[in-house]
Amino acid sequence: QVQLVESGGGLVQPGGSLRLSCAASGITFSRYAMGWYRQAPGKQRELVAIITSTGSINYADSVKGRFSISRDNAKNTVYLQMNSLKPEDTGVYHCNAHYFSKFWGQGTQVTVSS
Repeated sequence: QVQLVESGGGLVQPGGSLRLSCAASGITFSRYAMGWYRQAPGKQRELVAIITSTGSINYADSVKGRFSISRDNAKNTVYLQMNSLKPEDTGVYHCNAHYFSKFWGQGTQVTVSS
């Protein structure tokens, strides 16, 4: 059974930082591209960042220079370091694993507000 479990969300003031984690089980983690997506209220889910099995990385233009994605294959975990957070970063952040199949986590809420 595949499980992706996100953690690290919360309430933070503008300009603050959060680090999200996604722990995977039930997959050969190193083979999978791992991504972070977010969904704001009333909006479609959008890609935030992705890291492939070979370590190639892409970011949404809106988070370049502020967010950093990384992975630890020994721990079956992908991270998203979020700095200089803005109110528009608010949303539910979901972890995604993609090889031939796609799997999603339940999500973790990030709220950026003063």
